[in-house]
Amino acid sequence: MKMRVPALAGVGTALVTPFQGAAVDHEALTKLVRAQLAVGVDFLVPCGTTGESPTLTDDERIAVIRTVVEVVAGKVPVVAGTGTNDTHHSVAMTKAAKEAGADACLAVAPYYNRPTQEGIYRHVRAMVDDGGLPAVLYHIPGRCGVGIDVATIQRLVEAGGIAGLKETEQVGRITAIREACDVPILSGDDGLTLPMMALGAVGVISVASNVVPGDVRRMVQAMAREDLPRALEVHTRLSPIFRALFVEPNPIPVKAALQMADTIPSDAVRLPLVAASPTTRRTVREALAALGQLS
Repeated sequence: MKMRVPALAGVGTALVTPFQGAAVDHEALTKLVRAQLAVGVDFLVPCGTTGESPTLTDDERIAVIRTVVEVVAGKVPVVAGTGTNDTHHSVAMTKAAKEAGADACLAVAPYYNRPTQEGIYRHVRAMVDDGGLPAVLYHIPGRCGVGIDVATIQRLVEAGGIAGLKETEQVGRITAIREACDVPILSGDDGLTLPMMALGAVGVISVASNVVPGDVRRMVQAMAREDLPRALEVHTRLSPIFRALFVEPNPIPVKAALQMADTIPSDAVRLPLVAASPTTRRTVREALAALGQLS
């Protein structure tokens, strides 16, 4: 049976994983997902970097994916983060995500062990072919220590089952990727969404849309209809929150922002991450206040 590959474009929110004490707070997660659906986000991405996947147990990760799938109820695609630096583990997590109802997986380049391009190719093919879900490639060399070359992206796309590419750091690659193959490109950096879309990206996998999904959606929709002045206006207004959410490692600032906005009850993160510093909290609060997000 031919694999169904979801059409991804617009705004996909890289969901945080709320915690209450030592446990995942599924009630807060449900509230967050419902708020995303209420403003019309186009797809949701649980258990990525923003979802603290490295410190979730396998059971927790699948439970988070299942909660998101159940709340979404087929309204939008769910792209589940299942990639690790262990191919066998990544395939097992992809199979479990498929059983939980995910529509695609997020396949990050294997980190720390720094495989060759052939290793990356075989790793992703195993996730797609053996795991049973189409993949969104995740290129973030600053976190992984290795990138996914344009030629490797082309090979993967030509082999089938690739739903998109999340590109985070290198705006200049967009043209080369589009020349090499036909794959939906999604910005992985809120602040780079506008220039990436100007070069042909079709949307964003956003951290900021946890907090201001409607505004991020307005910016992306303006770019999609080629209304650059409107998109630039929204981008400029959102730039302080884009910057504030990365003054410390993601998702520390965004969880602080969500707590300040009364979206989740706790900004708890898991070690080795620690709660936002007073300076970061002040920066985040100022950015939220400027957007009218504080009561």
